[in-house]
Amino acid sequence: MAISITPAAARHVTKYIAKRGKGVGVRLGVKTTGCSGLAYQLEYVDESAAEDLVFESEGVKIHIDPKSLVYLDGTELDFVREGLNEGFRFNNPNERDRCGCGESFRV
Repeated sequence: MAISITPAAARHVTKYIAKRGKGVGVRLGVKTTGCSGLAYQLEYVDESAAEDLVFESEGVKIHIDPKSLVYLDGTELDFVREGLNEGFRFNNPNERDRCGCGESFRV
């Protein structure tokens, strides 16, 4: 079981943590919502929770709760720029379907 991050995403996370002046990595998770059932969550972590599983990729610590790992195992977090838009993209091999608005997914 593993979660990884691309060099582009690692640069963005590292730069943002330095700008904030605090933080130990990012937390990935899922929540129940939307028309397909699950939505990705991403937040910066200031301190690790006791139940967190921690992966390190490209020098960035990725925290994830055990319940979310079932849905996110094998996921790669990327940071992409497309035209004027930029943001994180979850490349999840477990994702089977995504809703039309792009807000939720199904495994």
